[in-house]
Amino acid sequence: MAVLSFRRGAVGVGAAAVLAATGTWVMWPGEVDAGLWAEVRPVIEARIAAEAEGSGFGESLPALKARWFCHAEALELEEHEGEVRAGVNTLCVEYGVQEDSLVECGAGQYPQVVRLERDAAAGGGFRVVSREEPPDGAGYARWTASHFGVLVRPSLRNPMSSAEVESEARAHFGLGTDASVGQC
Repeated sequence: MAVLSFRRGAVGVGAAAVLAATGTWVMWPGEVDAGLWAEVRPVIEARIAAEAEGSGFGESLPALKARWFCHAEALELEEHEGEVRAGVNTLCVEYGVQEDSLVECGAGQYPQVVRLERDAAAGGGFRVVSREEPPDGAGYARWTASHFGVLVRPSLRNPMSSAEVESEARAHFGLGTDASVGQC
């Protein structure tokens, strides 16, 4: 009888270990498909920047020629039957130019879920079907919990670097790579 109990216990422990390992694998965020991300990223960033247009302080000062520059980082990316769901963290910064300096007039970092469909007629081969972002205030945590996996959510609190958008803004305004950045 003792041998039989030992076997049952060993099988039970082994089954629990397999279930725990499987559960951990399922819950762990997968690798982002770099090829797919390279296709959808420019479409996502262009859409986000276009939707930010007209919402910044710098745009109200024509002499600054301000506009928005956005950068997205993929947190979750999956494609099913030609539709892509991209869970992203985004940084948008409104830059203008004054003399030989870049001026920052506004900025925001927030998560989003962008859904795209393959569309050969669209620029970049994709078109954005929908874009969601969390509400300000109390609903923010509830929204992120319902739209992002438990292991991805902590990365939403990490500040994103503005180096890429600064570089893009300097190039857009014809400034040198060492042009200073001031405030509006």
